[in-house]
This record gives sequence, structure tokens and C-alpha cells, in this order.
Amino acid sequence: MSEPSPRRALALTALVCAVGAALVLVAATRDWQDVVTVQPAPLPPITKHRSGTDIAPWLTALGVVALAGAGALFATRAAARLVVGALLVLSGAGVAVAALVTLDDHVKVAWPLLCVVGGLAVLAAGVVTVRSGRAWPAMGARYERPAAPAERKPDRPASQAELWDALDRGEDPTTHDRP
Repeated sequence: MSEPSPRRALALTALVCAVGAALVLVAATRDWQDVVTVQPAPLPPITKHRSGTDIAPWLTALGVVALAGAGALFATRAAARLVVGALLVLSGAGVAVAALVTLDDHVKVAWPLLCVVGGLAVLAAGVVTVRSGRAWPAMGARYERPAAPAERKPDRPASQAELWDALDRGEDPTTHDRP
């Protein structure tokens, strides 16, 4: 199987990163732990559900960073894309470590492991970006700020609108400065 084109590799990496970030954001907001508080005799026990963001608050922040990084892969080039790749590696590793650290006897295993899978996907996207991101295409010039227009002094205005614009500026469009 041949290696994908640079444009396809960029799109695939951004898609993997976005899916990994979405997994992290979804899994971090689900109930990871049920805390039961026993009360005195006639009162029933109180059950409090704790989500992943209650246990590890930085999971959603890292997930948002990863999601922003997926979009930034398209908007950056060269050295800036390498910085984005490094941030993706760090956020993916941070998500995986944070989710693994929260595992204990009282935590439901499914959601933290889904967070780990999402974090590893983001980490992989970051590694691929650092490794081959310089070869990927950048956004076209139409998205960049236009350069300052060069001073153009035509011999004669090209249209009626240019004649009126010259009059508005206080110029006489019928005279030309010729060397």
C-alpha cells in the first residue's frame, strides 16, 4: 500500500486528532465514580455521582487544546506546525496519564479507558505532525493578509469610476506627468 498524499495525510491526522479530542471530552463528562454516604438509621444513604472532570478537572482543558490543535494543523505551516504537533503530544500524554492515575477500586473503568484511547489518538496525531508536518501543504495565499498595493500611476484611468476617484482625490486626470 502506498503512502498517502501530503494533503490526505494532513486531513487524516487532523481527523484522528479531532476524534481523539471528542472521545476525551465525551468521556470526561460522564459519571466515573459513585460516592455513597451512609447516614444515621432512618435516613437512606446518599449517592453522589462524580464525573471525570470532578476527579481530574484538567481533562476537559486538555481535550479542548487537542480539538483546537486539530484545527490549527490546517492553519499553520513549517515551524508553527511543529509547535502545534508538540502541544498535541503533550496534551495527549497529559490526558492519558490523568485518566490512568484516576483508576482505583471505586472508579468505573470504561470512561477512563476511553479517555486514555482518546489521549493516545491525540498523542499519535502529534507525533505524526512532528515527524512529517513540514511536508504537508499550507493554506493558500487567499487566506493571508494582502500586501500593501504598489503605487500605480497609469497613463490614463481605465474606467469612468477611476476618473471620478481621481477627481475626488483632487487630481486632474487629464494631465499626466511624463518624464
